[in-house]
Amino acid sequence: MQQSAPNVDAAEVAKFTGLAQEWWDPLGPFATLHAINPLRLNWIDAHARLRGKRVLDVGCGAGILSEAMALRGAEVTAIDAGSEHLEAAREHARETGVDVTYLQTTAEAFSEQHAGGFDVVTCLEMLEHVPDPDSVVAALARLLVPGGQLLLSTINRTPRAFAEAIVGAEYLLRLLPQGTHEYARFLKPSELGASLRRQGLQVRELKGLTYSPLTRSYRLTTSVAVNYLLYAQAPLPGAGSDS
Repeated sequence: MQQSAPNVDAAEVAKFTGLAQEWWDPLGPFATLHAINPLRLNWIDAHARLRGKRVLDVGCGAGILSEAMALRGAEVTAIDAGSEHLEAAREHARETGVDVTYLQTTAEAFSEQHAGGFDVVTCLEMLEHVPDPDSVVAALARLLVPGGQLLLSTINRTPRAFAEAIVGAEYLLRLLPQGTHEYARFLKPSELGASLRRQGLQVRELKGLTYSPLTRSYRLTTSVAVNYLLYAQAPLPGAGSDS
């Protein structure tokens, strides 16, 4: 069902467009994204085997993950609602010679013209910034080919997540700009899993991602109390549900 208005929070978009020229500074306000990008990329590639795949990166920002997936051999299209950081993405791609197609649009609008167009869809650190995450999930499902793979990351809505992702990361350790996140928008894995299953997708893996301030390192873990990664897959034609 078409929405009467775009599923975009202008204030959330402005948080990131206002820092457009700083996205690619590995020591700047998005240093955390640079630090976790190799881990996220390897996790995605292990599941999706990116080389030769048609990949859509939803909520791409300035293209930190998009470029990395293209360098792994994927044919990458990347979309975002913000114009300023998309221009920063295009400029960086021109400088590095990495081939990524960047478009300013929403997942919902893009899915109307490109349903079933992608082998792999990624949507990382984005669902907690939109008014209606279920609407995005429905659009992501439409964009996948039968058997296509969806890889997500977001933040759990727990007291520990509030303490670590907001108080710790934004105010104490200053790993992220203050005001980056709102606790009420965090998504429990059970909520996201239910949304995916409503679209016929099967959850294949759920992994936590933790940060150690002592070693300044990130790792995958079984605990999903704060940040988590989720891998889901669209069914093949004629395949029965195993959920």
